[in-house]
Amino acid sequence: MPTIFAKIVRGEIPSDLVYQDEQVTAFRDISPVAPTHILIVPNKVIPTANDLTADDEQLVGHMVLVAKQIAEQEGIAANGYRLIINCNEHGGQVVFHLHMHLVGGQPLGPMILKRGS
Repeated sequence: MPTIFAKIVRGEIPSDLVYQDEQVTAFRDISPVAPTHILIVPNKVIPTANDLTADDEQLVGHMVLVAKQIAEQEGIAANGYRLIINCNEHGGQVVFHLHMHLVGGQPLGPMILKRGS
């Protein structure tokens, strides 16, 4: 069964597309947590970071470089941004198609809340 992200990559579901090439597609998150919240996904379905292989090394590097380019385009590179890849349920992954969150446009605070917070 195709993931929602695979359908976005193929243009079957509308999205606010920011970038697309032969390897990756980037679009705005529909539930942003910051002024800039963009998802960068590989065009091929890789369910989780655990499913990456040595053959995917260039692809993951390309995802990071695309994130850098988009951060510059969005005007958030100078002040900073965060790149996040969640893996599996305990890591907070909801859609099982590898994706990188590019988040910025405001101070983001700590990475992980302390217990009891």
